[in-house]
Amino acid sequence: MSELITVEDFEDRAAVIIPKEALDYYQSGADDEQTRKLNRSSYEMLRIRPRMLRNVSNRDMKVKLFGEEYAMPIGIAPTAFQKMAHPEGEVANARAAANRKVLFTLSTLSNSSVEEVAGAVPKSPKWFQVYIYKERKLTERLVQRAKKAGFKAFVVTVDSPLFGKRRADIRNRFSLPPGLKVANFEGEQAAGLQGQGGSGLNQYGEQQLDPSLVWDDIKWLIKLAKLPVLVKGILTKEDAVIAVDKGVSGIWVSNHGGRQLDSAPSTIEALPEIVAAVGDRTTIIVDGGVRGGNDVFKAIALGAKLVMIGRPALWGLAVNGQQGVERVLDILKEELDTTMALAGCQKVSDITPLHVIHQEYYTKINMEQTQAKGKSKGMSWFK
Repeated sequence: MSELITVEDFEDRAAVIIPKEALDYYQSGADDEQTRKLNRSSYEMLRIRPRMLRNVSNRDMKVKLFGEEYAMPIGIAPTAFQKMAHPEGEVANARAAANRKVLFTLSTLSNSSVEEVAGAVPKSPKWFQVYIYKERKLTERLVQRAKKAGFKAFVVTVDSPLFGKRRADIRNRFSLPPGLKVANFEGEQAAGLQGQGGSGLNQYGEQQLDPSLVWDDIKWLIKLAKLPVLVKGILTKEDAVIAVDKGVSGIWVSNHGGRQLDSAPSTIEALPEIVAAVGDRTTIIVDGGVRGGNDVFKAIALGAKLVMIGRPALWGLAVNGQQGVERVLDILKEELDTTMALAGCQKVSDITPLHVIHQEYYTKINMEQTQAKGKSKGMSWFK
C-alpha cells in the first residue's frame, strides 16, 4: 500500500473495489448533495495561522474523554452496513481502532452485532449509536445489550425523524446484498431491507423511525442508559443549549454526512456558534468532511474535543480490511503531527481559535489595503 499516501488515494482505490450499489450508498448525500459537498469545501475556506519558534521538538496528540485516554483526537464515527465494504465489516474496523488506541462507535444498523464487536475488542473503549424507535422496547433492548457488552456511552441520532431522500439509493432500489442482515435485530427487522419500488432503507425508516420525538425523549434515554449520552445531529446553538439543559453528556455536531437535510450548514460552519454557546458546559465532537490532518487541526482549533471520521474508515476497510483502516488512521495522525509542528503546537491543548481564520478575512484585508493604495495613487482595484 506504499502508493496510498492520502485518504483520497484510499477513496479512489475503494471506488473500484466496492460494488456500485454499495458505493453509491456510502458516497451519496441527500437531494442535490449541497451539504455533502459543503462539508469538504468549508474546510478548504479556512486558513491556518502558524506561530514560529515555539519549540515543537516533541509533540503529544493524546486526549482524554470521559475518563479514557486516546492516542489522538480522532475517532471512528458510526456508519451502517460495513460488510458491504469488507467481509469482516465492523469487527475489522473496531480492531483497527483498538490497535491505534482511538475511539470506535458502532452503528445500530450494523452487519456485526454488539456482541460480535464487543467480543473482538473487549478491552477497548467503544460507544454505541442508537435511534429512539417508535417501538420503545426495541431501543430499550438495544441499550441493555450494549451495556451488557461493555459499551461505554450512547450516541443518540436526533436528525432523523425520517431518512433523507438519497436519490442514488432510490434509483438503485437499495437493499442489502444477499447474506447480509441488520445484525442487531431479529425477525423481520433483521431482514435485508428489501425495497418495493424504491430504497429499502427509506421504507425501513418510515416503519421504524419516530417523527413525534421531542426533547423529553432524550431525558427518557438518559435515565434508561445510566451512562453518558451524547446527541448526534446538532447544528444550531439553540438546540445545543436545550440538549445541555436536558442533561446530555456531549454534543456531536453532525449533518449525517450530508445525508439528511440538504442545504443545512456544513459541520465546521456550525461548530463555532455551538462552542460559543455551550463549549464551557459540555464535550463537543464533530464529524463530516474530514479528509486530512489539517482538517482535524482546524476542527480542534474551533472547539471540538474529538474529530470523527466515517467514510475514510470505510475506504480503508474496503482496500485492505483492518490493516487498511489502520493505515488511514496512521495517515491522519502523521498529517496532524506535521500540521501541529508547522503551526507551532506541542500538544492538542496548544491549538486555539487564534490558529484558524476564514479566507474571507484575508480577502477583506487585502481588498481594503489595495483600495487604500489605489485611492492614494489614483489606481483602480482591478488595475
